[in-house]
Amino acid sequence: MQLIFEKSHAGRGCDLLPACDVPEVQLPEELKREQPLRLPQLSETEISRHYSVLAKRAHGVNDGFYPLGSCTMKYNPRIDEEMAVLPGFTNIHPLQPESTVQGCKQVLDTAKQYLCEATGMDDITFQPAAGAHGEFTGLLLIKSYHEARGDKKRNKIIIPDAAHGTNPASASMAGFTVVTILSSPDGCVDLDALRASVGEDTAGLMLTNPNTVGIFDSNILEITDIIHQAGGLNYYDGANFNAIMGVVRPGDMGFDVVHLNLHKTFATPHGGGGPGSGPVACKSILQPYLPGCAIQNGQEEKLQLKAFHGNFLVVVKALTYMLTLGAEGIRSACEGAVLNANYMMAKLKDLYPVPYGKTCMHEFVLSLEELKKETGVSALDVAKSLIDHGIHPPTMYFPLIVHEALMFEPTETESRETLDEAAEVMRELYQMAHEDGAQMHDAPHHGQIKRPDEVLAARQPVLRYRCEQA
Repeated sequence: MQLIFEKSHAGRGCDLLPACDVPEVQLPEELKREQPLRLPQLSETEISRHYSVLAKRAHGVNDGFYPLGSCTMKYNPRIDEEMAVLPGFTNIHPLQPESTVQGCKQVLDTAKQYLCEATGMDDITFQPAAGAHGEFTGLLLIKSYHEARGDKKRNKIIIPDAAHGTNPASASMAGFTVVTILSSPDGCVDLDALRASVGEDTAGLMLTNPNTVGIFDSNILEITDIIHQAGGLNYYDGANFNAIMGVVRPGDMGFDVVHLNLHKTFATPHGGGGPGSGPVACKSILQPYLPGCAIQNGQEEKLQLKAFHGNFLVVVKALTYMLTLGAEGIRSACEGAVLNANYMMAKLKDLYPVPYGKTCMHEFVLSLEELKKETGVSALDVAKSLIDHGIHPPTMYFPLIVHEALMFEPTETESRETLDEAAEVMRELYQMAHEDGAQMHDAPHHGQIKRPDEVLAARQPVLRYRCEQA
């Protein structure tokens, strides 16, 4: 398929701009570009067809089953989108008088109330633009807390080996040294290893519960207490909050700070470069260090992580989601996600081993290590073969503590029939691997693109289009 730049022809266009209703101002010559901006020139029909073809080449939750683990790729109710495009929310400016945006302020205040209640926290900031940005923010809160107490020796963050990859990256960016502890045989935190790792230099622990193999760690109160007894703080990675919302609160587990992925858990668009929001909630001991709006009464105050109040319209969508479902609906969504995951796992575990746990939460991890030894068919081969059956591949080769891992997260918005069909496809692929596994090495055979050369793509990526010189 050609890029839109390659379809461009000089002189074509479709600009139908309204007449200018304000005085025109010419830019000074020194501020003008030396060369015109290179934009593709196409007719309206050509543009419409180009993006329609692109849409057909993409796979989303409206196309078929999308069991991408850890990302909560679930159906987003249309009403959330409709609320976010109301003129009262879209036709505002962050610098206009506060008295004129009281409705928007009420959205933020109400969302704050609900999210603090759901997490068991005391205050929140909506500035972080995504989950990893939220992690970084939460770690800066922990760092500020220790520094304010004159406890600058606390420079280590403890992270389990099964953690999300952004955790150690965020800790390093915040200036901490990462201490990795190995998981116990049950896939949870090894308490003895944790006790051996804490000390006077412990700043905190980063953890998600349920963890990345989909298990709720029953020792969570002891885990967080070990950190507190050592003088550290506990950070909750909210990536898996969909599995506990309305049932268990991080604050009640002993966590001091948490980030949430509104763009995942609370039904706002995720992926494809769409807007994100990773608000950070915290207990009162960290409240003084929360970032705030950069300009207050003409004075610059507090840390600024993102312009003004973050991605406001994402908060509108998330609040609509919470108001639509209510407390009972939020809990029901959580229970549906857990039920769907356990249902699908039960239909597959006789063929594909589940390394950890008899009961999972919102996601489960299969190991295809034995299948690969027996047939030569890898987890990648199975994942790519799913594309030929109209199913988006699940997360591959994560977490690293499971060899040849495939992580499935059905979410609460999938029907029993869909789960039955997906499980049957997985069983068919298991049989195919034993009977004719060679053809699976080249899958997908009917996808929009065939199997890419991943080594070449990683070592020689083409990241931007280079326009020909005029």
